[in-house]
Amino acid sequence: MAAQGRAGGARRLRLDGRIGGVTILAVFLLLSFLPLGEQLRLLVFDGYQNIWPRERTSAPAVIVEIDEASLAAHGQWPWPRSLLAALVDRIARVQPAGIALDLMLPEADRYSPAEYARTIGLPEPLAKALSLLPDNDQRLARAVAVHKVVLGITGLDYQDPRFPNPPRVAPLAAAPGLTAGLRSYAGVLQSRALIDRAAAGRGLVNSDRRDRIVRRIPFVAQVDGVTVPTLGLELLRVASGARLLRLSDGGRGLLRVSFADRSVPVQSDGSFWLYASPSTRERFVSASDVLAGRVKPERLKGKLVVIGVTGLALVDRRVTPLREEVPGVELHAQVIEQIYDNSYLVRSDLAPWLERLLLVAGCALLILWVPRLRAREAVVVAGLLLATEALIGAVAFQGSGLLLDIATPMLATLATFIIMLAATLEQAERQRRVLRDAATRVAGELEAARRIQSGLLAAPAIQFRDERAFEVDAFLAPAQTVGGDFFECIKLDQRRLLFAVGDVSGKGMPAALFMALSKAILKATALRADGDVSGIVGRAASEIALENPETMFVTLFVGILDLVTGTLEYCNAGHEPPFVGGAGQGLERFPVAEGPPLCVVEDFAYETRYRELAPGQWICVLSDGVTEATSAQGALFGAARVEAVLRSVADGTGAQDVLAQVRARVAEFVGDAPAADDLTLLVLRWNGPASAIPVEDEETDLADVNLDAPVARFGNAVRRLD
Repeated sequence: MAAQGRAGGARRLRLDGRIGGVTILAVFLLLSFLPLGEQLRLLVFDGYQNIWPRERTSAPAVIVEIDEASLAAHGQWPWPRSLLAALVDRIARVQPAGIALDLMLPEADRYSPAEYARTIGLPEPLAKALSLLPDNDQRLARAVAVHKVVLGITGLDYQDPRFPNPPRVAPLAAAPGLTAGLRSYAGVLQSRALIDRAAAGRGLVNSDRRDRIVRRIPFVAQVDGVTVPTLGLELLRVASGARLLRLSDGGRGLLRVSFADRSVPVQSDGSFWLYASPSTRERFVSASDVLAGRVKPERLKGKLVVIGVTGLALVDRRVTPLREEVPGVELHAQVIEQIYDNSYLVRSDLAPWLERLLLVAGCALLILWVPRLRAREAVVVAGLLLATEALIGAVAFQGSGLLLDIATPMLATLATFIIMLAATLEQAERQRRVLRDAATRVAGELEAARRIQSGLLAAPAIQFRDERAFEVDAFLAPAQTVGGDFFECIKLDQRRLLFAVGDVSGKGMPAALFMALSKAILKATALRADGDVSGIVGRAASEIALENPETMFVTLFVGILDLVTGTLEYCNAGHEPPFVGGAGQGLERFPVAEGPPLCVVEDFAYETRYRELAPGQWICVLSDGVTEATSAQGALFGAARVEAVLRSVADGTGAQDVLAQVRARVAEFVGDAPAADDLTLLVLRWNGPASAIPVEDEETDLADVNLDAPVARFGNAVRRLD
């Protein structure tokens, strides 16, 4: 009955989760039909462009900028129209493909001779003489007419009384009804009639700004009842020699604007998505350089030249989706580049339905799968769904320029996953209670294992407290409850002292068991072996390898100190090189180990090395847990800090004090950060031959040594752990 009740509760939880998931699906589907997520959608589109900005593969447009240098050279803005005419003439000399003025000149030029005479009130004879001089506006109009210049105009939401008539525009061929949905402006701001009549074309300089970011521009729009192209499009039309523009149905809610051999997709309202490339000074040429003749002809020849103002405090700054602030005139150059490179972004009627399909598919899969999967598998499935949705959006953007809003499907997928996962919390809580009980039992067993391991590592400072020839102390702190480091210190006879520090690969219980085995075998091998230290290490390695089904390995440093002469023979099997210091000899570090760790290379011939210790010198053997001790900031203690601590140890310091100073410095460095590895230290100080035992007492009858004791202790420890 209890089992049936639990099964029924689990079914109810799955049912509740599915109901919650279906609710989330319905809510997000409803939201997908409403314009509430427009801002989030635009941020997603901006993200696409920031990850994959448009590459500037062609450079058809050049901006002749009236910049700070130009204003400094030729005076403040507005310039005399005669100077603008001279600038147009200069540009036309190098035969550009076309010229456009991103400027509106609605008032008469106050620098024209007659206007200037009237303004400052010159005597009548002088004013009459000045009035006979050519008018600046006429000079500019003549330059505009001769060089087929395109003028910029601005669509207004109101009627400007100075311009009561619709602007003159190029002929447009459009199917009936296609212009009805275009962006509409009530009035226009343009240059005065004298200049406007001379223009070869007129183009809009408006842009659609939301949150100060220009994402779309009116490619074609209605201005006072007539259809006007954007400035870049009109410049291309005039430069190509096309007489008219064509507006056709592009399908899937898009329009197509065609001229000559070009066809540009735009939205149903005539807007054009700006696909921004990073701003670059390569697009710009200073007007002062053009007027001074400092610009190479090939810089402008065959180019589409747009003249605009960029001088500080005059420029109309715009922000692109790349979050770059650029002068408005640069947007026209970017539009021209997009058309030249056929690099377009569109959002067709297909996009919202694809987004809803992704939303439904993602949520439905989670509603069906999550109740049947384990938590980890459910997380993987949800992650794969989210990654797939993101990938589809990226492929659509890069492959066809289709703008897909993947934020809403991804949010719906995430919300559905959370709801479905929450429906299993009650069952998971019951499982956690069972696991907590099991963890309590395991913790007790681990504590028992820790005590057993501590019992295997006798304190050498206590064990050899009555010795006069040497002082020794050791310390081991496992990174977990139990660890894989170990130390050993035994007298082989009355004259020789063997000491060792080892480090087993890995951590935790497996390393602790392998450590106990390695320590027992090393001790047994040392007590029954004759010969040098390398022979002890080699035989121990062979025996340990026989009991190593998990192919673990051990780094090991073993030394044998002659307590009479101070001669140290040692062997290093892949372990951290020790330090030796004291007795006024300075601090040295042993050479790097030449031998590999035990159980890495079969039957490796380890090498014995020798060095002499002076009375009062000590040797500090450590594991890599000391050098790799990590602070809360992630820094390593390192060998340099160990060396600095040991250099600060005063001569005559005992082994226990040397070890204590290193421990204290490591603990201060680590602070509250968790231990990165087992930490082991062993310090041995030789006091000198005066306190050593006589030579005639050196030999020990090995028949009296119980060689089976270390192995027996290890067997007892394992049985206690079981």
